Amino acid sequence: MKRNDSAVKKIAVYGLLIALALIFSYIEAQIPAFFAFPGMKLGLTNVVVLTALYKMGSGQAMGINILRIGLVSVLFGGAAAFLYSLAGGMLSTAVMILLKKTGFRTVTVSIAGGISHNIGQILVAMAVMNTAAIGWYLTVLWFTGMASGTLIGIIGSELCKRLPDSLFSGGDR
Repeated sequence: MKRNDSAVKKIAVYGLLIALALIFSYIEAQIPAFFAFPGMKLGLTNVVVLTALYKMGSGQAMGINILRIGLVSVLFGGAAAFLYSLAGGMLSTAVMILLKKTGFRTVTVSIAGGISHNIGQILVAMAVMNTAAIGWYLTVLWFTGMASGTLIGIIGSELCKRLPDSLFSGGDR
């Protein structure tokens, strides 16, 4: 493959993953919030970030997540949604990158990502509301983060096994 063909392929893969993350975000926005746990989301877009992390590399996963957060906030949210998503998404991705580099398995990395996403969002809520009183809610979100992280980790792990490496080029896997 020529150098230009490789660059075009890389851009196409980035575009495909970002579009998939946007579709997952839209689908998730259509699902009513689980009444027992306000604020709980399945985290479908994390399948894309997790796959990018394992198939492309940490910088690429972070870049895809940042672009996804920005686009989702513009299309479906607003400034507040951007702030919460950015805090949760960046903390989550950073934790997943660190754990992947230290050799943890995909499902464990995903669980830690789900939990740290919730921590990032609660920290922003505490700052915005100027109170630590909502910190107790982390105990609830800890369990929901573990549950959704497990499911997303299993899906992401299977995707990483089934998607050919030839689809992805470059990166620091």
